[in-house]
Amino acid sequence: QVRLVESGGGLVQPGGSLRLSCVVSGSIFSTNPMAWYRQAPGKQRDLVATITTVGRTNYADPVKGRFTISRDNFKNTVYLQMNSLKPEDTAVYYCNMADLRISRGWGQGTQVTVSS
Repeated sequence: QVRLVESGGGLVQPGGSLRLSCVVSGSIFSTNPMAWYRQAPGKQRDLVATITTVGRTNYADPVKGRFTISRDNFKNTVYLQMNSLKPEDTAVYYCNMADLRISRGWGQGTQVTVSS
């Protein structure tokens, strides 16, 4: 069974920073690429960033140069460092497998609100 627990969200002013964490239970973590996704109110869930098992990363265009994804395979944790936050980054952020065909479900997500 795989369990995903996201944390680190909150309210931040434009230009601020947050660091999200996601602890993944189960052995599936260390052998699979991971990703962060986000869903804004009334919109579909979008891919934000991915990271392979060896640390190769890829980012959606809206977050390139501002967000950094990383992982700690010993702690079964994936991180998302978010800098220069904008109001349009407001969303619920989720972690999951980069390949959703092998996903075992979603966690509760963590709310990020960027507002002055």
